[in-house]
Amino acid sequence: MLAAYAARQDPDDPLSGLEVGERPEPEVPAGWTTVTVKAAALNHHDLWSLRGVGLPEKALPMILGCDASGVDEDGNEVVVHAVVASEDWQGDETLDPKRSLLSEKHPGTLAERVAVPRANLIPKPAGLTFAQAACLPTAWLTAYRMLFTRAEATPGSTVLVQGAGGGVATAAIALGAAAGVRVWTTSGSEEKRARAVELGAEQAFEHGARLPERVDAVLETVGEATWAHSVRALKPGGTLVVSGATSGDAPSAELTRTFFLQLRVLGSTMGSREELARLVRLVASGAVSPTIDRTLPLADAREGFAAMAAGELFGKVVLEV
Repeated sequence: MLAAYAARQDPDDPLSGLEVGERPEPEVPAGWTTVTVKAAALNHHDLWSLRGVGLPEKALPMILGCDASGVDEDGNEVVVHAVVASEDWQGDETLDPKRSLLSEKHPGTLAERVAVPRANLIPKPAGLTFAQAACLPTAWLTAYRMLFTRAEATPGSTVLVQGAGGGVATAAIALGAAAGVRVWTTSGSEEKRARAVELGAEQAFEHGARLPERVDAVLETVGEATWAHSVRALKPGGTLVVSGATSGDAPSAELTRTFFLQLRVLGSTMGSREELARLVRLVASGAVSPTIDRTLPLADAREGFAAMAAGELFGKVVLEV
């Protein structure tokens, strides 16, 4: 079957290890099933895997991809939850210390077919296209948890989203605006700032810009480049939620400001199957829709990876199979 996979790893030139070609059909353990993939979305997780982060070299070659929608063995249209928990784990899958994501221990979704635990399948509502549904399990689910579960954002509160343009950031802007949250965002690109406002952000600022007032919460995925600005943007008692560090993970801790202003710094990773089910219902209602930067055939996956690596995106890259 056709698949996009990591054949080699290079921290400086991740795309050099990306191959698109034939791979064996997935093995199906007990309690798992096969999904015929109709659409899959790219994430920065895929680039990190190609750099050698989170994916051991001994696991190569590994089919990449966490996100997918498709048709199960019984003909049902489904969305795939990418978090694979231990067999005996109960409750929130993201808290399982032995958890993994598809494409880490088990082949991922950038293929014609993928094997997943039966419990990881969520019905896809008829009102969602396969491309829309494929955007939800990683970036949109991460944004949903950051905004509502971790930051506890409510209508009328003010949330700063760092780095407008990425999949998590665009999802957070759209979800926040739909929920009545006052969303501010930052970007070094004038074009991306304008598009963020069109998406629902009340205001968009250059990176590091002085804000009109301090905010209730900050959603941080950029890391080192924006961390100091995120901490200083918070009002006393505010909350900083971090789910990524694409620019590096060694910023100054800003400890004095953190304890003096009684700030909360919370980590956030993906989301539970229950949260994904709620998110799917929300998007199916028409209240909000994923922003798709481009749709490509699986055979042209390299083009999507190159755009993501260069930061030349606003929204998600979707591969149709």
